[in-house]
Amino acid sequence: MDKENKMIIKQKSDLWTVPNLLTYLRFVLVVPFVVLFLNEKYLASAICIGLSGISDCLDGFFARRLNQITQLGKLLDPIADKITLISVMLCMAFYAPNVIPILVILIAKDVAMLIGGVSLLKRKITPPAAEWFGKLATIVFYFAVCVIVFLKAVINYENLLIDDILLSITAVVMLYALYRYAKIYKLLIKNDKAKKSKKSEY
Repeated sequence: MDKENKMIIKQKSDLWTVPNLLTYLRFVLVVPFVVLFLNEKYLASAICIGLSGISDCLDGFFARRLNQITQLGKLLDPIADKITLISVMLCMAFYAPNVIPILVILIAKDVAMLIGGVSLLKRKITPPAAEWFGKLATIVFYFAVCVIVFLKAVINYENLLIDDILLSITAVVMLYALYRYAKIYKLLIKNDKAKKSKKSEY
């Protein structure tokens, strides 16, 4: 195991912190959500995604409150976000094909962030922890999906205009988050280059 991996899992206890357990829950909830959604069990699928959203909000809270911020958590949290979001977006494409162009934008945003994260790791730079604008984008997305699914599941009401508006707002918020994260990534790479440049001078 290289130094980077040793740093990520430097203590066995890091695997079982409260925030990381909540992150594992988000990974697990993806499967029942997809299965239930594709079988038109919309209310049950909405509950799954709602629980996922709540756990996403709580993991950061407990990480700070219990002083359980770990490198492993910083790595897993955005991965759980991306897997959940992409799974939900693909399901939504089956549900409402008219929102596919918006979903493409959202997927492109998440792919760009994954590429950015991998680029940082290759430079041996730890990706930044989730910021408030990233969490806001996630919350807005969960809210939009839950509203759309709830309208169809509970009151049997479909309105494609509402779907478009909710997902358009979500796209704007997520693109703003991408812009802010891109600035952070750029600054981290710039600082890393500056440090390496100083070392080479000695």
